[in-house]
Amino acid sequence: MSAFQINLNPLKDLIGFIKVLQWIASIFAFATCGGFKGKTEILVNCPLLKVNENHTVEATFGYLFRLNQASFRSHPVVNVCNGNWSSHFLIGNYSSSAQFYVTFAIFVFLYCIAALLLYVGYTNLYRDSHKLPMIDFVVTLVVTFLWLVSTSAWAKALTDIKIATGHNILQELSSVNSQK
Repeated sequence: MSAFQINLNPLKDLIGFIKVLQWIASIFAFATCGGFKGKTEILVNCPLLKVNENHTVEATFGYLFRLNQASFRSHPVVNVCNGNWSSHFLIGNYSSSAQFYVTFAIFVFLYCIAALLLYVGYTNLYRDSHKLPMIDFVVTLVVTFLWLVSTSAWAKALTDIKIATGHNILQELSSVNSQK
């Protein structure tokens, strides 16, 4: 086994450059999804009470994207239209897609660090071995496929979150309330 020697030349090659790009992409993936917070607001008018006041109720959500646990609240806390808005929740649970995406991004982050350490610190061992480049190639193929799968799952979940918190939310709330 050779000793650790820093050689930055592999970073100039395509193999090192691609790993650096994967490393940066994984940072952006788990930082943007894992740190996301959002809210949806509804402007409520109570025509049946003959009070011409508008109130805003909002539901806040974020990573893990369990929307079915995000209830509506009014600010300031008032009884809007003689109703209990905290018993109304958003619809959907998208935590599995978000967790898969973030977890896989963290695995890619760790894999890229290990691969870059191998490329930069043990260049001679990597180039002299016949198995390490093939193992690296196979792992890169698997990572690429799973990256595509996790990104597709997260894109679908993000589309569903957009629909669940979008402008049709009142129709969804009224259909849920009519079923109760």
